[in-house]
Amino acid sequence: MPKLLYLVTEDWFFVSHFLPMARSAKVAGFEVVVATRVRDQADLIVAEGCRVVTLENERRSFGPFEALRSFWRMVRIVRAERPDVVHCIALRMVVLGGLAARLGGAKRLVLAPTGLGHVWSNDGPIERVARGLARLIAGGWLKGPGTRYLFENTDDPREFGLDADQPPVTIVPGAGVDPEEFSPSPEPPAPPMKVAVVARMIAPKGILEAVVAVRRARKLGAPVELHLYGAPDPSNRRSCTEAELRRWSAEPGIFWHGRSRDVAGVWRENHVAMLLTWYREGVPRSLIEAAACGRPIVTTDAPGCRDLVRDRREGMLVPLRDSEAAARALVELCRNPNLRAQLGGAAHARFLERFTEAAVRRAVSSLYAGFRL
Repeated sequence: MPKLLYLVTEDWFFVSHFLPMARSAKVAGFEVVVATRVRDQADLIVAEGCRVVTLENERRSFGPFEALRSFWRMVRIVRAERPDVVHCIALRMVVLGGLAARLGGAKRLVLAPTGLGHVWSNDGPIERVARGLARLIAGGWLKGPGTRYLFENTDDPREFGLDADQPPVTIVPGAGVDPEEFSPSPEPPAPPMKVAVVARMIAPKGILEAVVAVRRARKLGAPVELHLYGAPDPSNRRSCTEAELRRWSAEPGIFWHGRSRDVAGVWRENHVAMLLTWYREGVPRSLIEAAACGRPIVTTDAPGCRDLVRDRREGMLVPLRDSEAAARALVELCRNPNLRAQLGGAAHARFLERFTEAAVRRAVSSLYAGFRL
């Protein structure tokens, strides 16, 4: 039985986004091993028939000592496991894990940045150097006949000198969502129009911009509420603090609920999905789930988001960090329930067309089958 080794930063990230890929690998006949930082999701990975190897690292630490320690740990794992294919998930793993896999003797790589994250979201000197290194390593040193690339949107391949329409690139429609778990439901009563943000509570996800947009919409006379679902991320330097979230939640029309384990229930209780992200996304899973539930979407005109949402078709696209434009979109949706229904229906149709779990599994199965083992 051929062996597939996933290198991924967090066990919860693998469970929430990549189980469809692991299932495809199992169906294709692979033994699946997941090397990740183990917190509280390892049992769910094992329940899928995968083996878990502990990869202890701290995402908040980007110092040379921590990076080197993590790198050599991955080299040792690859040498011990001797996988036929190493699948590196997220940009840091693509760079460090890809190099470690090569040094460990791996001949076949899948490099899956998913999104390009804060390295592409910010433009300081450190980020510019990091972008150059990522391009050099992922698009240059690791490129070869045994390397395949997996992206979630059509913008990201160009950052590495790759063509989205040509081998060895595969585009997958985000993480994949099961339509049996996320299905359309009637709108809740209105007014007020309830707007939900489901995300990690970090600044690049546009949390403050969402707060400002709802404040402005309310000043314009629209009966709008903002409902924030998610937790701060202590491993992220740009995390919102609990004190900030509680302070915003004390304002009229703004509510912070913390993390929800029933995201489908969130969309049953809310009218509109919003994500004013300026983070370099793949395709945001929360928006795919909202589309599956037939909710109109307000989001930024940015890579990944615009792969799912076309302006005034499945929702409304606004410029990055433009809370005023987002407020105007909310006012229009608040005053026009027929428009909400039209956009929500189109979002659900778009989901069924391209963004289901089955679509992801087909794309990944084809990718794995392309390796001659």
